[in-house]
Amino acid sequence: MTAARPALDPELSELLAGMPLMSRLTPELLAQMRLLPSTPVDDLLAHHRADRRDITVPAEDGAEIRLSVLSPAHTPGATTPAPCVYWIHGGGMVMGDRFSQIDIPLDWLDEFGMVVVSVDYRLAPEATGTTLVDDCYQGLLWTVEHAAELGIDPTRIIIAGASAGGGLAAGLTLLARDLGTPAIAAQVLICPMLDHRNTTVSSRQYSGTPGVWTGEMNAFGWHAVLGDLTGDDVPVHVSPALADDLSDLPATYIDTGSAEVFRDEDTDYATRIWAAGGQAELHVWAGGFHGFDALYPQARISTTARRTRTDWLARLLCQSVFRGRGGAV
Repeated sequence: MTAARPALDPELSELLAGMPLMSRLTPELLAQMRLLPSTPVDDLLAHHRADRRDITVPAEDGAEIRLSVLSPAHTPGATTPAPCVYWIHGGGMVMGDRFSQIDIPLDWLDEFGMVVVSVDYRLAPEATGTTLVDDCYQGLLWTVEHAAELGIDPTRIIIAGASAGGGLAAGLTLLARDLGTPAIAAQVLICPMLDHRNTTVSSRQYSGTPGVWTGEMNAFGWHAVLGDLTGDDVPVHVSPALADDLSDLPATYIDTGSAEVFRDEDTDYATRIWAAGGQAELHVWAGGFHGFDALYPQARISTTARRTRTDWLARLLCQSVFRGRGGAV
């Protein structure tokens, strides 16, 4: 373990002081955490002008994958297809649901009139290997196939996710590239979980001490997904940091905290996109712990991080190559 580590942002440190933290996950603790109430999405939607539709689509093995489609409240006469954010929730690949961290893309629904599609992929350890990313892919295919019905412009689909969802978003974008369909306009990777090896300096810095997400908890999540798979047996689309080729990826936004376990794998991923000739914007928020802006959105550093992310999307949506019919966002 590396004893020295970046200090937390003072305001975040004060907020975190009242939160119960742990250093490890066990099957028993996971079972208890899964019993905690889900995000009260109806209360959240009351603060947004959004309509909700829940549907199920078949996975490759016939299981049902739940999707929620959140659309801007209908405006009479509106005919221009909207951009879409395909949202993948966090939770270490072992917990959470399609409404986890949903306030993040709902802000984009308000700001840009985006349609939000959120996927309930199956969780580890009940689901393993490529099942999680394959579930996300099947939901994405359904979204593209029903774009006209949903009022979505299929050329303006952004894949986004936080933590495990950020890692799955990266894997899904690689999978879509490798399969040649569908076309992805951009990816937003928020403190993404990208590398099963868990061997970076930051993963060691945030091991051996309680936290929001520690190196030990990260090892638990990856083992739940991969079991005994190692080396060349680990699927690249599950652990995206393994990908040798990061060329031909869409515009990418990555942000992370300086005081978190994923810092180094996230910065390395951006560096390798640049090395492959791609476009990535990287922000490392000084003193940010894992998921700080989702846990404490009211903190000053969190509002800055969220605003910066939204400003990047605004710039992207204004680019001529990303405009819809008639040049409208």
